[in-house]
Amino acid sequence: MGTPDFAVPTLLEIVGQGHEIAAVYTQPPRPAGRGQAERRSPVHEAASGFNLPVLTPASMRDAETIAGFEAHEADVAVVVAYGQILPQAVLEVPQLGCLNLHASLLPRWRGAAPIQRAVMAGDSETGVMVMRMEEGLDTGPVAMSERIAIGPDDTAGMIHDTLMRLGADLMARALAALSRGGLDFHPQQGEATHARKIDKAEARIDWSRPASEVHNLIRGLSPFPGAWFEAEVAGKRERIKVLRSTLVAGKGDAGAVLDDMLTIACGSGAVRLTELQRAGKSPMAADAFLRGMALGAGTRLA
Repeated sequence: MGTPDFAVPTLLEIVGQGHEIAAVYTQPPRPAGRGQAERRSPVHEAASGFNLPVLTPASMRDAETIAGFEAHEADVAVVVAYGQILPQAVLEVPQLGCLNLHASLLPRWRGAAPIQRAVMAGDSETGVMVMRMEEGLDTGPVAMSERIAIGPDDTAGMIHDTLMRLGADLMARALAALSRGGLDFHPQQGEATHARKIDKAEARIDWSRPASEVHNLIRGLSPFPGAWFEAEVAGKRERIKVLRSTLVAGKGDAGAVLDDMLTIACGSGAVRLTELQRAGKSPMAADAFLRGMALGAGTRLA
């Protein structure tokens, strides 16, 4: 049971390990792109490549869907970023439970955006965990985990790609242990925090914040949805996304460009913008960006 790119390596690993997959559940096709044509989820595409039966119920709560889920007589459900909250009636169906791969060191960052929140908070490490699902939000007991360091300039996208590969291997090892009757669970330990869904209003850069917070926002929202600022271009205000930055020495009025290398003053300290994206354009390094858009020393960003 999964939907985005993050879940695909786990599906591929399960197939490669030779497990019998009774069915694949994923979110229904959604309109996407400029033409708003319906697009199947990455998991749907991957499952179809193996001729696996794919189901796309709008809700897992109606009686007909639950009855269909029961009919698979599956031993275990593997859940990776499915995108729906499973009711107790579904969680109780598989004999060996529902195993969830979660991209944080639980109980830190329970919820929808654990990778982004970890980076935005300036955490120095994160990881993936295999847990047995309960009706509460990511509250179930944990069986296995892998930890990784978060580098000072690492982006959410970089951490996402590392964790999805680690997570696939971790879930495969968990299923192997489960089949031998050797998968042990223990309660989560530590202070719980909530990784709420990213709000669009959070993405605008507030240059009055300390440079460390600005830098963490930029890398935590890269590549999606992307932190942004506005600048005046040919008499018009244009929204610019920032995908990469680094902390540097510097001071000045918040939002002021301090040099010709896109060093921007913050409430305290400064950041240098190293990768940006104009509307309708591809991401580009700062030097290429500056060849097409003059943001020299003294310019003010909003």
